[in-house]
Amino acid sequence: MSEILRQHIGKFVEISEEEFAAVLPYFRTAEIRKKENLLTEGQICKSNYFVLKGCLRKFFINKKGVEQTTEFAIETWWITDNISFEHQTKSEFYIQAVEPSTILIIDHDSQEKLLLQHPKMERYFRFIYQRAYAAAQMRIKYLFDYSKEEFYHSFNSSYPDFVQRIPQYLLASFLGFTPEYLSELRNKNRS
Repeated sequence: MSEILRQHIGKFVEISEEEFAAVLPYFRTAEIRKKENLLTEGQICKSNYFVLKGCLRKFFINKKGVEQTTEFAIETWWITDNISFEHQTKSEFYIQAVEPSTILIIDHDSQEKLLLQHPKMERYFRFIYQRAYAAAQMRIKYLFDYSKEEFYHSFNSSYPDFVQRIPQYLLASFLGFTPEYLSELRNKNRS
C-alpha cells in the first residue's frame, strides 16, 4: 500500500527508494469503517489523511441541523481541516468515511518534522495544497456562476465515475441541492 503514496509523491517530486524509506515512518496506516468519524466538530484536527482505498468526506452541520458536505477524498487524495490542523484549534467540521477505507495518517508534529528534515516533501505538500486551493476556487466559481443544473452537468461530465460511486444524498449535499432536486435532474437527463 505504501507504493501508492510513493507513486503519488513521484508525480510531483523526484524521490529515491532511500528517501522514501526515510519518509515512510512518519505515517501510520489505519482501516476505517463506513461512517466512522476521524474528526468531529469541537475536536482539534491533529492529522492529515491520505486515502489509499475508499472515500472520506468533510462536512459541517448547519444552523438548521442539516449536514453540508464541503469536500470528498478518494484514492490518492488528501483531506484534513486545514484551519484546525495548521493552527491546532477546535474544528468546525467532521471527517467521516463514506466507504470502508484504508488511509495513511500523519499527525501535525510528524508532518512538521517531516517537512523540516525532508525538503522534497515540503515541495510535494506545496503542490498538494496549491491543487486543493485551485479546486476550491473553481467550486466557488461554479456555485456563483452556474445554475444548479449547469453545476450538476459540469460536475457529472468532469467526474462521471465519482458521481456514480457516491450516494445520492451526499452528492446532493456537496452540490448544495436537496436529494429530491438531484433526483429530478437525473430523471430529466434520462428522458
